[in-house]
Amino acid sequence: MSDSPELDAVRCWVGKTVVGLNLCPFAAAPMKGDRIRYRLCQAENPEGIYRELLEEMELLVGMPETIAETSLFVVPRGLAEFVEYLDLFATAEAVIPEAGLDGILQLASFHPDYCFEGALPDDPANYTNRSPYPMFHLIREAPLARALEHYPDPEGIPERNVALLRELGLSAMQQRLAACLEGDTG
Repeated sequence: MSDSPELDAVRCWVGKTVVGLNLCPFAAAPMKGDRIRYRLCQAENPEGIYRELLEEMELLVGMPETIAETSLFVVPRGLAEFVEYLDLFATAEAVIPEAGLDGILQLASFHPDYCFEGALPDDPANYTNRSPYPMFHLIREAPLARALEHYPDPEGIPERNVALLRELGLSAMQQRLAACLEGDTG
């Protein structure tokens, strides 16, 4: 029951990396409850991608949390360059308060070439935000706030993730991502 090879790769990555390594301790429940919405962007240029992303924001906010708690907006074409992706991400982030969605929706960024500012490109820690394809993670703030109420030390998550990925090493993280891109969903 495949939507597309791109969405299959993203689902694999969410299951094996994000949830499998517990990089986001809040992702398992929506994944198991089938409350993650996966949207494949059809546009191939920044303007079209932006329009579809705005549409996805509106759709997500308009549907009950029981249907979709969060959305992964996957962009397989048009944002291969990380700098171009970051420019569009900044534009999309700026529209949230303008659209009256501050406190309702937030964005998280994922890209195959993600590199934290000041980090070397081959630092395994970058794989906390490296994904099979460029994507925008639309997160509803209400369920996240509820999850945070019951999670000890959420501020320590990034440091724990960096330590874990550096311990696993660059090769292991590259293989994990490549396996999802190659269709190894098992």
